Amino acid sequence: MSISRVLFLLKKYYLFLAFVILPCFVQAQEVEAEVSIDRSQLSSTSLNYLNDLPNKIEVYINEYNWIDAEFREHERIKMNIQITLLSVDSDFNFEAQIVVQSRRPIYNTTQETVLFIFNDSNWGFTYTPNSTFIHDELQFNRLTGLIDFYIYTVLGYDFDSFEPMSGTPYFNRAQNIISLAQSTSASGWARSSNNRRNRVQLINNLLSANYEGFRTAVYQYHRKGLDTFVNNPPKARQYVLDSLEKIRQAQRKTSSNLVFDTFFNAKYREIVAIFEDADPQVRLEAYNLLSDIDQGHLSEYQKLQ
Repeated sequence: MSISRVLFLLKKYYLFLAFVILPCFVQAQEVEAEVSIDRSQLSSTSLNYLNDLPNKIEVYINEYNWIDAEFREHERIKMNIQITLLSVDSDFNFEAQIVVQSRRPIYNTTQETVLFIFNDSNWGFTYTPNSTFIHDELQFNRLTGLIDFYIYTVLGYDFDSFEPMSGTPYFNRAQNIISLAQSTSASGWARSSNNRRNRVQLINNLLSANYEGFRTAVYQYHRKGLDTFVNNPPKARQYVLDSLEKIRQAQRKTSSNLVFDTFFNAKYREIVAIFEDADPQVRLEAYNLLSDIDQGHLSEYQKLQ
């Protein structure tokens, strides 16, 4: 990007008054991550060197400039990364699962919205005592490669929520990591897999033209819906309804529900909160839409009837 994200937001969304009253500008990295590791399933008692792994991952993420942009401190993308170590062998090869969550602020409020939640159960990596982390986009590393992949995925979701399809460069970077991983035997990176709900399928879908309707709906939901809700709830709800209709149309063009399920896993409680105080006919319209496009959370949506 040739201009800062602050100027981008000011120009595109007329938030000047919201920003000029803030303290003086402080340049910050784009991502603020918190990492936790659960090793309760490991039987080995000689793994004390893992104590510093969460902090090392946080430093790796939080102190690197992932994109050419300037963020105010309050604009940093918040991430939670939960790693569960499942097994380890004598050569320090670990099998693990990782849950990644990201959030962004809701403008004109002090609240945040969850943008992305993904549970990845197929991660293998090597971590030895005194390992160092180096960011290298030309060589694949099983540990940092997965971290990089999810950073760029999260950036893609964040930028899509501010301008239609603007997350594409970051999804492409995630796709590049997939390509690098193809030359290795690392688990979870195969393009052809019996598991159709994996990280590779997620990015393939997001970059497919068949899912452009979904991605523009993500923008409308956040930028025209959530970010305007405080000022005009009825109009914001209509934008959210329109975005849900766009998602329904996108579903009819596709055969995989992975990106849709990922969206609703992050949003279903929030959507109910958006409509629970609406007029009865608006609540019913929302319920009818949601019961059609997200059966997995139907019991929660029944609160809108």
